[in-house]
Amino acid sequence: MLAIRMQRNGRSHYPTYRIVVQESQRHPLSGRVVAEVGNYNPATKALTLDKEAVKKYLDNGAQPSSRVAFILKKNGVKLPKWYKEPTAKKSVAKHADKLRKNQPKEEPAPEASDASEAPAVTEAPAETTEVPAETTEEASETKE
Repeated sequence: MLAIRMQRNGRSHYPTYRIVVQESQRHPLSGRVVAEVGNYNPATKALTLDKEAVKKYLDNGAQPSSRVAFILKKNGVKLPKWYKEPTAKKSVAKHADKLRKNQPKEEPAPEASDASEAPAVTEAPAETTEVPAETTEEASETKE
């Protein structure tokens, strides 16, 4: 099966790409190319493309890479009906069980339902922290 893909050229930190038709099992840098159908320079966005040759190879079943398909579509080359656009990969955490959203919910502290514990624990603090109603009313009147 043939693939239309990009083959990196250029010097370090300044890539240029050849758009080539190649056997899909071969590595892009293997050098064995069926045809060169264009060039692309990402720094200047310059593109030269032989649209007739690309159309010929697409009609004969050559599979474009996702980046090449994007460039072809942008430049008006109609892709075949059988071409499926790649779907975006969802990022999955390596240890999803350690994420905070996947941790079990903390239950509120259970209230003591025993008759022996409840009065001793709840009554003592309630009496000491309780403020008489008269003082709160007087305080609100003095503020106004």
